[in-house]
Formats: sequence, C-alpha cells, structure tokens
Amino acid sequence: MQSCLVRPARVFRIALVLAFVLTPLLTPAQEKIQPADLVAKHLESIGSAKARAAVKTRIFVGTSQVIFRTEPSGQAIGRAVLASEGDKQLVGMSFPTPVYPREQFGFNGTTFMAAFVTPGVRSVLGGFLMTNDVIFKQGLMGGVLSSTWPLLNAGTMAQLDYAGSRKIDDREVIEFRYRPRGGSDLEITLSFDKETFRHVRTEYKRVIPAQMDTRAYSNIQTRESRYKMIEDFSLFKAEGELTLPHIYTIRLSADTQNGTFSADWTIKLTQFVFNDKIDPNSFTISAN
Repeated sequence: MQSCLVRPARVFRIALVLAFVLTPLLTPAQEKIQPADLVAKHLESIGSAKARAAVKTRIFVGTSQVIFRTEPSGQAIGRAVLASEGDKQLVGMSFPTPVYPREQFGFNGTTFMAAFVTPGVRSVLGGFLMTNDVIFKQGLMGGVLSSTWPLLNAGTMAQLDYAGSRKIDDREVIEFRYRPRGGSDLEITLSFDKETFRHVRTEYKRVIPAQMDTRAYSNIQTRESRYKMIEDFSLFKAEGELTLPHIYTIRLSADTQNGTFSADWTIKLTQFVFNDKIDPNSFTISAN
C-alpha cells in the first residue's frame, strides 16, 4: 500500500524535473529581445557609430526589373537610382517602354509625391504609396539604404513591439511591429536576421472594409480591399565602412473591387556614392 502512494510522488518529481529541463528549450524567455537591444545590434550590423555618422548623403545606382504577374502581364528592365540626405529621399526607376516609362517617388522633408506613369495616371504602386504616405514620411521606404531609415535616428523612431520569430526562406528572423507616430491604418512588421540583426524585410498590410451603398435605389455592399507590400533586402556587402544590401525587391499585391494586381520590382545596386552634394530640389518632384 505504501509503494502505491510513493510511486505517484516519484512520477510527479520526474515530471517536474523534465519540465524544468525542457521548458528553456521550448520557450526561452531570453529570446524575447527588447527594442532598445534590437536597435543597438541592428545599427552595429550596418557599421560603427563613427562610420554611420560620417555619411551625410547617399546616391546609389543600378538596374531595375519589373514583372507584372496579373493581366496585362509583362516585364521590363531599366535603370534605378536611390538618393537620400537627412530626412529627404528619392526613389526612381526608368523603363524603355511607353506604357510604363517610369516610377518616381520623392519626399522633400515635408511633402511626398508619386509621379504619374503616363499623363494623369499613377501606377498601382504609386497610388498605394500616395494613399499611405507615412511609408515615406517616416523614412521606412528603402530600409537601411536610405538616410531616412527611422532606426538610424532614435529621435524620430516610432514604437517597436516584439512580435516573435519565424522563418523567411529558411532563415530565422526576429519580428517587430512598427507603430508609426500619429497612427496609421497600415499594419507594419520589420524582420531582422536572428544571427546578424540585419534588416531583411518590411511588410505592410492594409484592409479597407467593404462599404454599403445606402442610397434609396441601391442597397449593394462592395468587397473589402486588401493590400500587401513587401520590401526585401539581400546580398549584404561592404561599401566603404558600411554593410548594405545590394538587392532590393518591392512586391505589391492588391485584391479590390476592381480586381487583383500583383507585381515585383527588383533593384540591383552596382554603384554607391557617399557624401556627394545633392541639389535639394531633386527631392521635390512634379506629378507630371
């Protein structure tokens, strides 16, 4: 009778020991990195504080390729330029086709503008960025390729909240929710390589609820609209004293009342120029 009473106690002690040993392997509390630690490690992955501070202007040039994956499908290869100084930024792509000759986005520190692709018409990408101009106004576009990157400027950074970890293309990443100053309808997630703390992805999601037409002669509810834009950064190499991505990909998908859209833009950077003077007017672009 006594042995019957002892056995459950032993089982309990064994289970307790196993739980103590295994729990750290399953859910280690120390894996939840704090935002301040993340930012410090991330900045170090770019370069030393002295090297980062020494760079005042950036002009990066390379090739650009666009692939439209929904009808009308097609693709084109052209040129790309990224330029930035302080809180100002320019992203430009040109293509040798009359139906889609360019994308040009500029933020002069106050105003953001996406140029028309053809007279009076913006692309889906340009329209998305105009509607969600917080992406440029708070320096997110282009990640560490731009001097506007908010993690470079602690005074301008919005709130970061730890969101866990997962795999992207067989690579472990740590994710943080980015909450823009002043709020936004966008859900923004920043992903960092778990080993190097390099910023490898920004994901933007927005859902626009369906609207009900309440006019007397109509009682129709439209579909909700869903948008997702992903910026991916890869092929990190040293340029001067900074380590920067050399491949920058933008992916945009939309599912709206007007149909679906999916396209990729891939920029491969080959020339990196630092501290050349940039005309301030370069960041103020016309829609036309």
